[in-house]
Amino acid sequence: MLPTVENEFSITQKILAAVPEDKASYRPDENSMTAFDLAWHIAASESRFLGCLPAGEFNFEPFEKPATMQGVVAFHAEHFHKALPKLKAMTGEQAAKVMDFRGMFKLPAVAYLTFNNNHTIHHRGQLSTYLRPMGVKVPAIYGESYDSALAKKELQPA
Repeated sequence: MLPTVENEFSITQKILAAVPEDKASYRPDENSMTAFDLAWHIAASESRFLGCLPAGEFNFEPFEKPATMQGVVAFHAEHFHKALPKLKAMTGEQAAKVMDFRGMFKLPAVAYLTFNNNHTIHHRGQLSTYLRPMGVKVPAIYGESYDSALAKKELQPA
């Protein structure tokens, strides 16, 4: 599962980094999160899940929220790169330990890797749909996006 987690991290970084600072307050509807808040939710949630699994229990102490999109991108990268070696070093016993997530789920630690991935992919998809209305090109996610394919085509000689 960890190679998948690493691949998804790279894709998430591209989507987070695509949100321009001057468009971070964009929201498609008054009931939607802003691009900044959605990006922060992705980064903080993933950092919490991946950071807590090796410890065998969730820590719900709030993270210090960055003030900028660039700060969110850096926070996400820093916490991921701190967690990854610990995740790779987990024993089978640690991975099998049942962890309680706010009384809603009681799953083995390893199951939260899939839970985290699905959660991140879901919200990253939401955030990616914000990009075009903000006037931003959508990065390639799984293969080329329309925008990345168009950019590649424009670079080809006529």
